[in-house]
Amino acid sequence: MPPIYINRGKIMAIKDIQQEILRLKKENDICILAHCYQEPEILEIADFTGDSFGLSVSASKVKNKTVIMCGVRFMAETVKILSPDKKVILSNADAGCPMAEFMDKELISQVREQFPDYLVVAYINTTSELKTVCDVCVTSSSALKICSQLDSDKILFIPDKNLGSWIAKQLPDKEFKLLHGCCPTHAKMTAEDVKKAKNAHPDALLLVHPECDPEVVELADYVGSTTGIMDYAKKSAAKEFIIGTENSIVTHLQLECTDKLFYPLSKDCICHNMKATTLVDVLNCCKGIGGEEIELDEETRLGAKRCIDKMIELG
Repeated sequence: MPPIYINRGKIMAIKDIQQEILRLKKENDICILAHCYQEPEILEIADFTGDSFGLSVSASKVKNKTVIMCGVRFMAETVKILSPDKKVILSNADAGCPMAEFMDKELISQVREQFPDYLVVAYINTTSELKTVCDVCVTSSSALKICSQLDSDKILFIPDKNLGSWIAKQLPDKEFKLLHGCCPTHAKMTAEDVKKAKNAHPDALLLVHPECDPEVVELADYVGSTTGIMDYAKKSAAKEFIIGTENSIVTHLQLECTDKLFYPLSKDCICHNMKATTLVDVLNCCKGIGGEEIELDEETRLGAKRCIDKMIELG
């Protein structure tokens, strides 16, 4: 029996909801973006899937006037920054990001005054308002390259101290200052989790996200972004992998690579903000009765875009 949703007293199969979403998005000229941490039934009806910044770039190239982001708030804000003329809807208004919300514009402005000779590098996982007082954005896949190309040898990296630490170790000629911020989901994984996973699966390679604690990263066979982890696993000749990022990636890889085995590094590596979005949320957005429209004042949008433009300039 197929999975079901209960909607106004009627039982609806997931495939029926998906078909209605596909009909409505075509009828209403909608583009659907789904971050790869979303559930498979949402990825299946999306026009684009992947990491947050890549989704924003894809949205900026389509002709659709309405874009639904199945992800978290800072991702929807990035879509709006790059596509100001589009109506951008966050599929679930409660889907935030603790790391992105950990620091604000006022705090970083004060820190800049204390360290005026440091360039402020902001992980893309930050609010649009915070980006306005930063020098350049980075993604997890571009951070090392961009930091290595900066003219300054002094870098204040925010908000993720773990990603910043990973980059700093590879750029010993640069001086990094890190503040106390991180992704609480990735920070749950420990070296003890690695030990247990390796004991259970001794032949498996360990693939982790650089948002993990340094003690976990040091034990990894591969460190990279979410899409980097997925690409590595797909192309590798190895047959078993322990995945050190959000557990939905284990599911996606199991579905895409049925000839290989994938295990979560920790059963607790679950982003509840990403899981807040449901297929019915997406349906309601397509009906025009759900989600939240993202609106940014032009000063904030342009200030944040400057930070993103510098990232694009540096590659």
